[in-house]
Amino acid sequence: MDFKTNAHFKKDYDELFREDPEQANMLLLLCELADKNGQVYVEDDIDQLTGLFNARFNSPEEYSL
Repeated sequence: MDFKTNAHFKKDYDELFREDPEQANMLLLLCELADKNGQVYVEDDIDQLTGLFNARFNSPEEYSL
């Protein structure tokens, strides 16, 4: 499923990004990974999610919208 941002998400992302850029980018990654029901399935453990995060973002603190 393709995640499409809307104005409400962008506002929330921007507010969170000002407080904690890495946390905002993790939220964005989880939204992109979620299925149509909003569920995210990670088979292994946190290492898999960390790998996906590192592959998705050039820098954890980079604005990504």
